[in-house]
Amino acid sequence: MGALTMTVQLLLALSLLVVIHEFGHYLAARAFGVRVKKFYLFFDFPMFFTQPTFALFRAKKVKGKWIFSWFSRNAPKEYDDDESTTEWGIGYFPLGGYCAIDGMVDETTSSDQLPAEPKPWEFRTKPAWQRLIIMIGGVTMNVIAAVLILGFSHLAFTKSYLPVENVPEGIYPSEYGRFLGFEAGDMIAEINGNPVERYEDVFSAKLFFAKSITVNRNGYIKEIEIPDTLYSYMKSGGMLFSLSNHKVVIDSVVDGMAAQKAGIKPNSSLLKIDNVEVQSFGQMRDMLEFNKGKTLNFELAANGGEYSVPVDIDSTGKIGVFVRQPKYETKDYTFATAMKYGWRDAMETLYANIKGFGLIFSGKEKARENLQGPIGIAKVYGPTWDWARFWKLTGIISIILAFMNILPIPALDGGHVLLLTIEAIARRRLPNKVLDIIQRIGLLILLALMIFIIFNDIINLF
Repeated sequence: MGALTMTVQLLLALSLLVVIHEFGHYLAARAFGVRVKKFYLFFDFPMFFTQPTFALFRAKKVKGKWIFSWFSRNAPKEYDDDESTTEWGIGYFPLGGYCAIDGMVDETTSSDQLPAEPKPWEFRTKPAWQRLIIMIGGVTMNVIAAVLILGFSHLAFTKSYLPVENVPEGIYPSEYGRFLGFEAGDMIAEINGNPVERYEDVFSAKLFFAKSITVNRNGYIKEIEIPDTLYSYMKSGGMLFSLSNHKVVIDSVVDGMAAQKAGIKPNSSLLKIDNVEVQSFGQMRDMLEFNKGKTLNFELAANGGEYSVPVDIDSTGKIGVFVRQPKYETKDYTFATAMKYGWRDAMETLYANIKGFGLIFSGKEKARENLQGPIGIAKVYGPTWDWARFWKLTGIISIILAFMNILPIPALDGGHVLLLTIEAIARRRLPNKVLDIIQRIGLLILLALMIFIIFNDIINLF
């Protein structure tokens, strides 16, 4: 059941984003008077440049009247009576979708299928700047969708955020963080020179690729340089700092574990461990980690008095206590702040993907360990249906799709943009036969990449 839920979530998200993307192309094409022959979710043809074979659903407005067709092998003959309108449909192969723009050489149409005489409503008859806008229409819509989805997710699900200034005790650095120059109590002010307002941003992908972090240390502003190795350190589970610089108040103890056996009482405040004054939960955690398997003397305060007990630290650095978390004042999202942070979250995801691809192409990271396909993405959605997680992930995937589509690979939007840029510089169009060859090369590249990613997904299952 869990696998089915993951699959349905992935298909729903990708279907929505594909429709949004292709609708961007559609709107731009129609704005410039270019006809769109077909608009399909999923594919209705088995191989490249072949005739349609089967569609779950087809619809077209012919001479003012809508004609519908279900589970049809070919389009009704009436569709040929009006070539000025678009055929809408759902194909049988649940992978992507397409918008067949009249007069354009792409994965749906080869140069041999174009009429000899260009028509005024065809893509190829339009000036380069109009064709460029049509090609970036899909990416633009995915960017807009990402911002709106992430923004409305904040309003509907997250609802509030924790401002940095509302955590007066600041952060507690890890051992590696202290090595870099962070100190307990530092308040994060900027990452890469950009002000940080939410703690959500402090622990986001911004941190993975940070080059500098500015902190407020008791009113003194200090900039800490971050090495290039931080990404690998954090990706492998390393921590730079945490919100554990608060006092230690025991909320409860676990039955049968060392704290309960030693007699530590709930609502006690920790004062010292082995005569060392404990300032924060982070400090306590570090001391327990360093003294695994040892017995330490805990001094605590409760009910107006103090008491001392010896406590055995287990092999994992635990004693069996739950520490009371401080109650910080959060701030509610407004429509304006939700959209602002929706934009920032989208751009942060875009930046992280650009940096990630840069690391892969430079050889610093392995593609096999960092690229995920449909199986990997479905696993991220999880085996249970959570609307908050669904929409947040869908917004993130939308900006990733925008980035992937704008890459200068033939058959992708970015490949078309590159060819149009070359055309604008050279002031001459590439022959249709050349476009055919480039298109087929691009499709082969994409097919090879898909096979690699899916095969990699399967390997990662075991």
